[in-house]
Amino acid sequence: MPKQITVYSTTTCPYCIRVKQFLRDNKIAYKDIDVSSDQQAADEMVKKSGQMGVPVLDIEGEIIVGFDREKITKALGL
Repeated sequence: MPKQITVYSTTTCPYCIRVKQFLRDNKIAYKDIDVSSDQQAADEMVKKSGQMGVPVLDIEGEIIVGFDREKITKALGL
C-alpha cells in the first residue's frame, strides 16, 4: 500500500522543486498543495509543522520540514 504523502510548497521555492523531483525520480505519488495560492492550506501547514517555510512534507502524519533527503528516505522506507 503506497504511503499518503502531501507536499506543501510554492511554485518559486527551489527546495520545493527539488523535493518533488526527488519523489518523481523514485516513482512516489504525492499530493502537491501550493500554499502561496491557498491560505487555508497554508494555515493547515503552519498548524502541522509550526513553520512558515516550505517545503513541508506530511508522510502518513510524519512532518518533515525542508528537503531533508535522509529523513524523507527513512520515512518512505527507501
